[in-house]
Amino acid sequence: MKGLVIVESPAKSKTIGKYLGKDYTVTASIGHICDLATTGPGGLGIDVEHDFTPTYAINKDKKNIVKELKDLSSKADVTYLATDPDREGEAISWHLARELGLDPEALTRVEFHEITKKAVTNAFENPRKIDMDLVKSQESRRVLDRILGFKLSKLLNNKIKSKSAGRVQSVALKLIVDREKEIKAFKPEEYWTVQAKFEKDGMAFDADLTKANGEKPHIANKEEADRVIAESVNPFTVISAEEKVKNKKPHLVFTTSTLQQEASTKLGFAVKRTMRTAQSLYEGVSIGGDLTGLITYMRTDSTRLSPEFMAAAKEFIVNRYGKQYTGYYRQKNDSNAQDAHEGIRPAHIEYVPEEIKDSLTSDQYKLYRFIYYRTLAALMADAKNSVTNILLNTGAYEYTAQGHTQVFDGYLKVYAEYEASKDVVLPKITENDLLDAKKVEGEQHFTEPPQRYTEARLVKEMEKNGIGRPSTYADIIDKIQSRGYVELKKPNDNSKTKVFIPTEQGELTSGKLDEFFKDMINVKYTAKMEDSLDEIAEGKMDHVSFERDFYNKLMPLLDNAYKNMEKKEPEKTGEVCPECGKELVIRDGRFGKFISCSGYPDCKYHRPLEEKKKTETIELEETCPECGAKLLKRKSRYGNWFIGCSNFPKCRYIRNDESEPKKYYPKGRKRK
Repeated sequence: MKGLVIVESPAKSKTIGKYLGKDYTVTASIGHICDLATTGPGGLGIDVEHDFTPTYAINKDKKNIVKELKDLSSKADVTYLATDPDREGEAISWHLARELGLDPEALTRVEFHEITKKAVTNAFENPRKIDMDLVKSQESRRVLDRILGFKLSKLLNNKIKSKSAGRVQSVALKLIVDREKEIKAFKPEEYWTVQAKFEKDGMAFDADLTKANGEKPHIANKEEADRVIAESVNPFTVISAEEKVKNKKPHLVFTTSTLQQEASTKLGFAVKRTMRTAQSLYEGVSIGGDLTGLITYMRTDSTRLSPEFMAAAKEFIVNRYGKQYTGYYRQKNDSNAQDAHEGIRPAHIEYVPEEIKDSLTSDQYKLYRFIYYRTLAALMADAKNSVTNILLNTGAYEYTAQGHTQVFDGYLKVYAEYEASKDVVLPKITENDLLDAKKVEGEQHFTEPPQRYTEARLVKEMEKNGIGRPSTYADIIDKIQSRGYVELKKPNDNSKTKVFIPTEQGELTSGKLDEFFKDMINVKYTAKMEDSLDEIAEGKMDHVSFERDFYNKLMPLLDNAYKNMEKKEPEKTGEVCPECGKELVIRDGRFGKFISCSGYPDCKYHRPLEEKKKTETIELEETCPECGAKLLKRKSRYGNWFIGCSNFPKCRYIRNDESEPKKYYPKGRKRK
């Protein structure tokens, strides 16, 4: 064996193996091979007293994989580490190097952002050493999450029976709970709008009241609206009629966050579904019998596009749509713009979605098509609209009518279905024209409370505030739901959109964290931590000092919470224990709620919250042939009727009831 290549995903290994040829063996670690141990003080797997040194343990389900990787590596001339091109991928490479006895300083780390032959070949021609700054940043993130998660989860479980807390998860929950508080505290205020309706040359159009006495109108009630309507008398004078051509620019290519948001609103994909589908497109799909990656790496904050791709895409646009459709790409000027990552784009511009549809699943096709045309649109010319603004005056009031018609579709040639808009055509109107309104009418409105978070809105809010990283959003959203803190559902029968609504336990959890840990579980502090992790990744901050500062800030707050946080008492049932006479209470267990004695652990009486229905029983006149007791006709838990002795379990006589149809017998349980 000349070369062993270790990637994270089996699907990716097949695609890369095809490009590298027979001199390489490509295999997969299937994600992380190890994690922080659960040994040591507090089960943290971290030696707090000695510079927060972590102890790692091989994951139970990865022991055989690691053994196999060690065997393969020992036979290879060189072992290449080709895990994902991000901090987590860097950490996985480092763990592999440590477990396989490889030198992290060796030039054996290969990185590519799209799985194409050119990208893979180029990566193997330019290997590098493991970037330990990236590793330290990822390790610090894991250390912080373990410390905060373990310690807060233990506290909350002990005090209020909440299942967990987390550095980012709890801030996401706080956003949802705080929004619910705003909605409950909101008091709607009445306001009115006024509109004049006109007709000219057989064309009807509307004009909205935009100024009253030279200022923006504030109409608080019907009386004020009626006064405005009464004073808006004919004729209305056209004080200006302007027509301009305005450019409508295309969107930038997708980042992880914008892909999650837009796929949610445009395709109806949950964040988890989007990331799972994008992962499969990145790792490789069989096109005409050849495995190939269809998109670039889907975890990125950058909107950069490589010059090579832009050149190929522009040539494609000219050939397919014409030179007039090419545009200038306006890359977002941010801190990530010059990094190695690109935005999410198709790996091959020639793979037109409609032409490879038969090779894709339904979800793959929808998402690939969205990414493909978003990227193509970003490199195309602006759309052009003719916009007409008409200002009309009557007395102290100014009304505005606006029309717009498309004069050049530009990027909408390929992106129109994702950006629906309709032309609004106005009749020919010139300055100083006098027009009579057919009708002037008012409409009552009430101010709306802030919107609850949909998945897309929550992702947008988290990204805007620098909470966590887009690649973790799917897990965070999944976690706050699985812990029973929030529900994603339609708020009422008239709603078409699912939103996050906190549960009673979610509100209690967030409230207690806000009461005792408000200096740490908040948007500002969490965002500051992300900035610090970035500085560690760039080699600008010492990771041990960062971890120590965090720990020293947390522990006094934790001690105070243990002393002063009120413990939630179990709900009383109003019954007494049949064994000791103390009150029975409802408790939470591994398998749900159950009833137990308040005297636990001295008294261990317990029973299910809902008693199981007694098996349906019919007493027969027939007696047992073995002991003479009455026979009973019963229905088993599998729905089959049988006849058994009433003296069970002393007498175990039993037979099938031949008068009833047979239903289902589990394997090995059929009676003769």
